[in-house]
Amino acid sequence: MRILMVGDVFGRAGRRAFVEYTPKLRREKNIDIVVVNGENSAHGKGLTVSTFNELLQGGADIITTGNHVWSNREIYELIDREPYLLRPANFPEGTPGKGFCIYQHRAKNIGVINLQGRSFMSMMDCPFTCANEIVKKISSECNIILIDFHAEATSEKIALGYFLDGKVTAVVGTHTHVQTADERLLPKGTAYITDLGMVGIFDSVIGLDIDMVIEKFISCRQNKFVVPETGKIIYSGAIIDIDDKTNKATKIERVRLIDK
Repeated sequence: MRILMVGDVFGRAGRRAFVEYTPKLRREKNIDIVVVNGENSAHGKGLTVSTFNELLQGGADIITTGNHVWSNREIYELIDREPYLLRPANFPEGTPGKGFCIYQHRAKNIGVINLQGRSFMSMMDCPFTCANEIVKKISSECNIILIDFHAEATSEKIALGYFLDGKVTAVVGTHTHVQTADERLLPKGTAYITDLGMVGIFDSVIGLDIDMVIEKFISCRQNKFVVPETGKIIYSGAIIDIDDKTNKATKIERVRLIDK
């Protein structure tokens, strides 16, 4: 089995790129399942019903999110009724939606767990404890378990990778929008990368207008949230190869496409 996990889709340009490149990758790379982080798909902040549908139509099977998931209130109802739209599982009890799902493909059950980090981010329930509890709960049902860890600190992501090594098939990081070059199989066989990167405008600051961000750093004042819609595109993610007999990861390969 081959699973494509795609980094944060940022704004309209990111959605267009996802819709354009994902079907091609599915064909050319023989991809079975596509998991994408959609939490920046609506003008760079949150997602809406229309952006959710656009990602599905573009080839997403499961859509994960992160700290911006609640930025648009229309998502509250959607997240309760859509089985393959996730929010971080370590939000407090009673939060709308769900933090994991089980997706069936052929004769396999693929568990996908969405988590959010705590270092340099809003305080949440412990992602380590939460992950451990969910893995114990679903491991008997699932052949494959994938983790999207939406976190800021590389140390927290790496630590979770080792914490879950051998217990899950893959741990991938999202949120920083900058792809890391540390893809590998951990000692006990879990596929790992610290951050998948993003899908959006390449000549930007993590998807945002360059001049606007520079001005904010210099002035220390909040200014308009500007998301460029035209320019060179970057599409980032990773392909995970999984042995059909053992259900273990055999390879993780970065995807980094730049439209020149």
